[in-house]
Amino acid sequence: VKQVASLALVSSACDMVSTAYASTKESHPYIRSVCDAAEKGVKSVTGATASCMQPVLTTLEPHVAAASEYASKGLDKLGEKLPLLQKPVEQIISDTKELVSSRVADAKGAVSS
Repeated sequence: VKQVASLALVSSACDMVSTAYASTKESHPYIRSVCDAAEKGVKSVTGATASCMQPVLTTLEPHVAAASEYASKGLDKLGEKLPLLQKPVEQIISDTKELVSSRVADAKGAVSS
């Protein structure tokens, strides 16, 4: 999970969502009250679940470690094959806009000639 979260694409996307969430909460008082209630509920469920699951997690720890290592290797390979994952969302959007503009300009040039 840490490795996925550290990918530039995932990290920047999370930052964008977080910023939009915070902005929406600040701009709309009714949504803020609903979000605050939901956040409290999630915190309470998370706390209760964590304490109940601890014995199970301790038992499964070797299996989780093996799965984590396997997933980590898979993510490394995926990162090699998809360098897009190492770019922030803003750069991907900018690159895409440039590519589309270039293709449209090429098409216009071909049509006019």
